[in-house]
Amino acid sequence: VQLQASGGGLVQAGGSLRLSCAPSGNIFRINAMGWYRQAPGKQRELVATIIISGGSTNYADSVKGRFTISRDNAENTMYLQMNSLKPEDTATYYCYAYQIGGPTQWGRGTQVTVSS
Repeated sequence: VQLQASGGGLVQAGGSLRLSCAPSGNIFRINAMGWYRQAPGKQRELVATIIISGGSTNYADSVKGRFTISRDNAENTMYLQMNSLKPEDTATYYCYAYQIGGPTQWGRGTQVTVSS
């Protein structure tokens, strides 16, 4: 499985961005997908997760009510809609895919910068 992530950029506080992550390859073993982020000097943080079967989601407390993770089965793409962005959301965001019986795959990071 390979993951292609996109959608980062520079936005002012209060603005919105949407990240995308498209898996390719043997996607049928993917059980869950999500996003981590890491800011300079900080620990990696799990931002959001979506379970492929059933669509249940989970969010870090820091983004609840502002971020929404979703998956478009027709387009085979996962999205992270980020609204009401804050400067503390500035980080490199990494999508991941957890595979049943296989290694967790990671996409290349995409930079999100929120200016105050």
